[in-house]
Amino acid sequence: MIEACSFGSMVIDGRKFSSDLVIYPDGRVVDNWWRERGHRFSIKDIALLIESEPEVIVAGTGIYGLMKPKAGLAELLSQKGIVFLSAPNQKAIKLYNEQLNKKRAGACFHLFC
Repeated sequence: MIEACSFGSMVIDGRKFSSDLVIYPDGRVVDNWWRERGHRFSIKDIALLIESEPEVIVAGTGIYGLMKPKAGLAELLSQKGIVFLSAPNQKAIKLYNEQLNKKRAGACFHLFC
């Protein structure tokens, strides 16, 4: 469960992270998530998350919501049977935490802008 988030910082299950990260459905967190195009992300940027077979992926687009999914990403994920939810971090955290006990949820978060 994500407990807190502020600019450049996130606390998940008592552990503090200070770089962009991916949360897998098994609860594993991988930090230092990097994207090919900085503030844009594509299916390639979350390929390993997709391979973990989540039912839903929540994307935290930053504190101010400046990171954007590439056009068509939601449709591509839908074709794979994955629900895609994208929002600025505070809303995305709420969405992710709500999904935890309902579905195999994964997430990716940009912790800055």
